Amino acid sequence: MDILVARTDAELDLAYESLRGAVALGCDTETSGFNSRVGKLFSVQFSDGEFNVLVPISEGIALGPLADILTDAAIVKIFHNAKFDLEFLTDSNYAVANVFDTMIAEKVLTRGAGQSSSLAETLYRYFAVDLDKSQRAKFNRKWDGIWTDELVDYALSDVIHLPRLMAEQNAWLEKLGLTGEFEEQLEKIFLPANNANQHE
Repeated sequence: MDILVARTDAELDLAYESLRGAVALGCDTETSGFNSRVGKLFSVQFSDGEFNVLVPISEGIALGPLADILTDAAIVKIFHNAKFDLEFLTDSNYAVANVFDTMIAEKVLTRGAGQSSSLAETLYRYFAVDLDKSQRAKFNRKWDGIWTDELVDYALSDVIHLPRLMAEQNAWLEKLGLTGEFEEQLEKIFLPANNANQHE
C-alpha cells in the first residue's frame, strides 16, 4: 500500500496534487474518544484506493491544502458513520461537502436482515477483509501523539477499502431500487454538511 504521512508543506502539497483529481476518496479520522466537544482530533486520512495519506493532527500538523479536498463538491468523500467524523472535523473548523456514508448505505441494504453494519463486519462480507482493531485502544487521552508505523497502518486499514465498498454498495442500491431511499436517509442526517446530491 502506497502511504504518505504528510507532515511538511511539500508533503501536504504532494498529497493534494495526487488526490485533487479523484472522483471519490475514502476519508476517516482518529480521535481521543467519542464526544467531539471534549475529545481531540488526532488525524485525518484520505485514500483513493491506492494512494493513502495520513495527516497527523496530533503532532500539530494542519490539513493545509487538503482542507480544500474536503470542501470540493466535485469529489465524493466516503465515510463509514460520517456523523461521527463530521462532528470532530466541524469542531476543528473543517467543512465537508458531498458525503457518502457506507454505514447508512449498508443499513438500507440489510434492513431487516439482522446483520451488523459495522465497518469490520461489512468489509468482511463484501471482500473477506479481516480488520484488526487492537490498535484502537492506544488512541486515548494518555497517548503521546506520535505515529508509529503500526498506528499508521491501522489508521489507513479502514479508509483504503472505502472507494471499492462505495462502488459495490451503489451497484446493489441501484439493482434493488434503493438509491432514492439511501439518499433520503443521507440527507436527513447530513443536509447541513452536504452541499450536493452527488453520490455517484
